[in-house]
Amino acid sequence: MIYNYNGSHIYFNFIDRGSKRPVILLHGWGRSGQDFCDVIEHINDRSILTVDFPPFGQSDKDIVGWNIYTYAGMVMSLCDHLKIDSADFIGHSFGGRIVIILAAVKRSLVHSCILVDSAGMKPRHSIKYRYRQIKLKLAKKLKLNYHPKGSADYEALSPEMKGTFKSIVNTHLEDYAKKMPMKTLLVWGENDNETPLYMAKKLNKLIKNSSLKILKNGGHFSFFDCKLEFFMALDEFFEEE
Repeated sequence: MIYNYNGSHIYFNFIDRGSKRPVILLHGWGRSGQDFCDVIEHINDRSILTVDFPPFGQSDKDIVGWNIYTYAGMVMSLCDHLKIDSADFIGHSFGGRIVIILAAVKRSLVHSCILVDSAGMKPRHSIKYRYRQIKLKLAKKLKLNYHPKGSADYEALSPEMKGTFKSIVNTHLEDYAKKMPMKTLLVWGENDNETPLYMAKKLNKLIKNSSLKILKNGGHFSFFDCKLEFFMALDEFFEEE
């Protein structure tokens, strides 16, 4: 199904199972709603909504001028279109960023949330990163041709989307996390190198009504790596509501 948001075609999949409050699944950067096929099958008694964030999945590839708030606004608009006024959210990585913003600014929409290896916290920069930044500043000062490569996610993007990506990763959400009042479960892979465990512990401190579940041997895609443990955590979380 396609939803038109500000001239962009957004692909979404709404599985209506008749439940009063659906579960909304938001994927990570560079991924799509297909990541949640097993989750959709497991949560078989709830209505489910997945969205492909552009330019990924089956949504438009050419978008202009988007930032983190455009993505959050798109999700709110789609929920309004589908007449969803309250939902439980599960957000992985970049999807977690969107959930954090929605939970802070649209509290009536977010009944509860599960953040899986979520992005959004300001990173601790390594010595290697700081050294690269010093080299970059020096090269600019001396007018040298030095252009260090970014992450694989960054290098794969169009020039327009590189600007969007930079804006997103430089928007830190600590102040939003402090404003989240709803029940929140943080699920994290102990070996996550993309959003390290210290970020989970920081979120756990910032979000008052939160608990942290660490999945042993899990990486950044802990819901893939530790599927059984992840499903058990989901079941326990939803049973307690």
